[in-house]
Amino acid sequence: MAGRFVKIDQAELRQIKDLYEGVMSHACHGLFFKEGSVMGTAMAEEALKDRSRFFERAARILVERGWVEEIRFSDSEAVVRGSIEVAPSDIPTCHRLRGMLREFYERFKGGRVKCTEEGCASTGQRECRFRVEEV
Repeated sequence: MAGRFVKIDQAELRQIKDLYEGVMSHACHGLFFKEGSVMGTAMAEEALKDRSRFFERAARILVERGWVEEIRFSDSEAVVRGSIEVAPSDIPTCHRLRGMLREFYERFKGGRVKCTEEGCASTGQRECRFRVEEV
């Protein structure tokens, strides 16, 4: 039996982020990352059903679920346009997406990886860039 989905809009997601940051400051970013990891696990397993098209399937899943408008994967980087987590900020804000991407890369590579958001549209850049390194 397939799980049910809920919808949350970008404004609601931003209000939740503001709520947590108001209570925990930037410490909550780790929680958002872990939330993304939890959500990313099932998505990554779905993408692995066809390993030869893994990143194509991963991109489709992230777009269909509304997390991104577009994503390009390479061996060591993911470049995103239209992350739902983008909101004006001095620091990168796509913590949940970073957790999801880590899960995708770990499942595909079969080992631990570190995923760092090196550039974010929240800080005025054209797109979000995530560097992936095996650890």
